[in-house]
Amino acid sequence: MNTISASLSVAEPAAPAKHTFRAADGFAIAYWVDDFTDPWIQPETLLLLHAAMGSSRRWFRWVPRLARRFRVVRMDLRGHGDSQKPRPEEPFSLDQLVGDAARLIEILGCASAHVVGNSAGGYVAQQLAIRHPEKVRTLALYGATPGLKNSQAGTWIPRIREIGLKRFLADTIHERFDDQADPQLVRWFIEQAGSNDAAFIGRFVLHMCTHDFMEELRAIRCPALIVAAGKEPIGDGSAYRKMHERIAGSRLVQYDVASHNIGDQYADRCTDDLLRFLEENT
Repeated sequence: MNTISASLSVAEPAAPAKHTFRAADGFAIAYWVDDFTDPWIQPETLLLLHAAMGSSRRWFRWVPRLARRFRVVRMDLRGHGDSQKPRPEEPFSLDQLVGDAARLIEILGCASAHVVGNSAGGYVAQQLAIRHPEKVRTLALYGATPGLKNSQAGTWIPRIREIGLKRFLADTIHERFDDQADPQLVRWFIEQAGSNDAAFIGRFVLHMCTHDFMEELRAIRCPALIVAAGKEPIGDGSAYRKMHERIAGSRLVQYDVASHNIGDQYADRCTDDLLRFLEENT
């Protein structure tokens, strides 16, 4: 038995390959596909859209469970992760982010996808469901109001310019994680999010602060799940109830926490709620 064991070598699991596509304006957008479904089935597609200052890596606690049931696609939003970043003189808008997501669904060869948006990724997901309803089979939103216009996010930018992005995140970490968070997760988040280009993040946040599309949500007709921190410290916490009232048939789930980053700290609970929602709507 010892001889046999010694002769065995354990291969590291292969990392998913990065894919890229060209957006309508030629920008290179990166995405990853994770599919561990049974090989004899044709899985439905689940598109994950991450938060501002994030990347597709932020879904690391979600993917293992989701990829057994769905073809999971993680896109790096324009300007984030491995996707191309607009130069200061180049245009940037929520419209472009929505166009990128719509284009990816076409490239994936599926008529529609289940779309999950976390925080700013949820702004993109909401607008995708409004403008391209045929492409969104179900919609799941985590900590994602209809834009940042009714928030204090615009006040972040002078502070970030003064002390830097990592220091700003560290100083305001209580808004994103509560005292029960794994310290290693918090440190990883600060390092990853804080490594973004501060000038672009400032531009991203200020642009999102011009958006409030609450009334447009009435156009969403697909099954929708809204998951929120019950004591939302970033943005307008009362917005989630208003969203629920405007999206016909939507489900609102509130976690009794005061940390915005529920998708990171409460990933298992978020995934439980998502799988339950998808099971009921597929």
